[in-house]
Amino acid sequence: MSSAKDMGLCACTRCGRVWPRTQSRCARCGRRLQSRHPMALQNVWAWWVLGLMFYLPANLYPMLITRTLSSEAENTIVGGALELARHGSYGIALVILLASVGIPVAKFVTIAALAFGVRHGSRMAPARRQQLHEVVEYIGRWSMIDVFVVAILSSLVQLGAVVAVRPGPASFYFALSVICTMFSAMAFDSRLIWDAEDEMPRTAPSLKDPVT
Repeated sequence: MSSAKDMGLCACTRCGRVWPRTQSRCARCGRRLQSRHPMALQNVWAWWVLGLMFYLPANLYPMLITRTLSSEAENTIVGGALELARHGSYGIALVILLASVGIPVAKFVTIAALAFGVRHGSRMAPARRQQLHEVVEYIGRWSMIDVFVVAILSSLVQLGAVVAVRPGPASFYFALSVICTMFSAMAFDSRLIWDAEDEMPRTAPSLKDPVT
């Protein structure tokens, strides 16, 4: 099956009109035509590294600060989940650990594996890698659950001088980390998976095969 790239065609990323690859700009909207972004993987790694830099302080600084008449408590993401588990709320603690630690780490590993596989090859089938990229993009919209919960608690639990709940600095870094990983997944062009597969050398014929 021939692709648009094999047929010498290029689609405009703004209006979708298809033009010959020899044409430099789209005659409909004027956008510059390019089949593949030359810095696609560099953009992926740049957003990936930035997201990882924000994710580290998101786990070190407190996510939620609770102040009462007699004390003030600061809980990190993992510390808050362990505190819930200590009080018997194992289900909530598991959800928090999964949404705040498991899914972000899985996203970092998956995006890095996809970008590394395009550059150096991968044993995983291209269709499976395409599915992984779609999953990463899909769950990106649900990655702000922790920030939303902190914002809701901060707005609802405000009892004057008795109890006050406010977000900690970790919520800011966590939100930035989620945004950067979303941009990293969006910057990854899944067509590079199939380009790398097409450019792989075919298996040499066996000596036992008849020469035609």
